[in-house]
Amino acid sequence: MESSLLADVILVVHFAFVLFVVGGFALILLGAALGWPWIRNPAFRYAHVGAIVFVALEALVGVACPLTVWEDALRSASSDAPSFVGRWVSRLLYYDFPEWVFTVAYVAFALAVIASLIWIPPRRRRPRNPLSF
Repeated sequence: MESSLLADVILVVHFAFVLFVVGGFALILLGAALGWPWIRNPAFRYAHVGAIVFVALEALVGVACPLTVWEDALRSASSDAPSFVGRWVSRLLYYDFPEWVFTVAYVAFALAVIASLIWIPPRRRRPRNPLSF
């Protein structure tokens, strides 16, 4: 697989991750207001909080996102110009702000997601009755 194409694939995966974190939080808030039961799914909620906590911790310790590092390495190895998808998704995903702005935003967002676990808790699993089928 060509390195430019692989870089685009990684960029789209990165964008999907961001969409999961940001969109997931919006859906949790909306779902709580509208009574959607699926937003209380423990697997979804803990994966969601884990994703943003991972990002916030990376930012706090000054580690670059592995997806960004991998994409940059692949782009530098390629002489091709970024594709249409690569250009547009990059515009949506990357902004030119000081690093501390992102760190503050990630930590604040992580705290909001953690607070949502308290205010809109995931449902507890019911204990299974070993006698039922």
